Amino acid sequence: MKRVIPVAVARSAATGASLPASQLSSPPPLSLYVHFPWCVRKCPYCDFNSHEPRGAIPEADYIGALIGDLEAALPRVWGRRVLSVFIGGGTPSLISVAGLDTLLTALRMRLQIAADAEITLEANPGTVEAEKFAGFRAAGVNRISLGVQSFSDRHLTALGRIHSADEARRAAELALRHFDNVNFDLMYALPEQALDQARRDIETAIAFGPTHLSAYHLTLEPNTPFHHAPPPLPDDDLAADMQEMVEATLASAGFEHYETSAFARPGRRCQHNLNYWNFGDYLGIGAGAHGKLSPHTGIVREMRHKHPQAYLQAAAGSDFVQERRVVSAAELPFEFMMNGLRLIDGVPTALYAERTGLQLSALQAPLLAAQREGLLEVTTERIAPTPQGQRFLNRLLGMFLA
Repeated sequence: MKRVIPVAVARSAATGASLPASQLSSPPPLSLYVHFPWCVRKCPYCDFNSHEPRGAIPEADYIGALIGDLEAALPRVWGRRVLSVFIGGGTPSLISVAGLDTLLTALRMRLQIAADAEITLEANPGTVEAEKFAGFRAAGVNRISLGVQSFSDRHLTALGRIHSADEARRAAELALRHFDNVNFDLMYALPEQALDQARRDIETAIAFGPTHLSAYHLTLEPNTPFHHAPPPLPDDDLAADMQEMVEATLASAGFEHYETSAFARPGRRCQHNLNYWNFGDYLGIGAGAHGKLSPHTGIVREMRHKHPQAYLQAAAGSDFVQERRVVSAAELPFEFMMNGLRLIDGVPTALYAERTGLQLSALQAPLLAAQREGLLEVTTERIAPTPQGQRFLNRLLGMFLA
């Protein structure tokens, strides 16, 4: 994904044909991602850009850097409407209410944020209380994503989480008291987890009444303590049983399974993440934040300086971007499908040309191959993974890899 290919003309291994550089007739929808890189303690399974602070978090300096980062990026998004804002981390709920209010006010003053924009803040149990949730709501946050992971003390300890099961329940109650749009992050296939224990986590979450649930299979990511010293995990068959249980339990409770790991009440799908999956644009600010923008010259991906200290030092020269590259036409089929085929219902057929500037007819060979293997459905209206394609998504996506 980080390989740079000349943008003017590239040959696609998936199609065997030369593809022109991508140019869009109009820009796609735009979202904003803001990264807060600090957390109380780094979890042993986590490969996100998160850091335990040495001393006090330099909140004021970091907010100032975020504002400077946005101002430096404004020429690339000027005049475009922002449909969603997502503040992720790390643990963004460590930020003070006053700090968040300053940040959101600065964003509104510089961007055309839609009046009905979804504004999400990630929060971890143990870092919030009633007054803080109330303050976040007053500052303009209208959606909370709560990193519960499990309601079991045993499994929370195994995951290295700082909160207890009681704190998870208390945070869930508080979040739903102050917000009418709340997501719980849960994980399954945890160390020494049994099927009935995974089911109990899902059923407990449902009982609280959130509007959205994200259920992730625990994976051993490279360069994490769990990867170097793996804990005892359920075998593949048991993990598959857990996945089927999660999907069936949430379906029976009225949740729509709309993305690989995402389930929502009707009308409550995460608009920010949907923009990702539909290959929309997003400006990313903050340490290590990634972005995708579509100027008239082609699709560009950016990454900010990753380490918080390097990011703060970059603020002095307003040079926040560590990497910037143009996505070649040869890479676009895979990049589009990598996002769109995570959606259970797939994407509109016409969206491929709208968001890549390329013609879908050039992908005839991999599309036909995926259909022959029973992994993909293609109609004049939609491109969608079959149930088999959802189970073997990496195999399906590999067919579009240049």
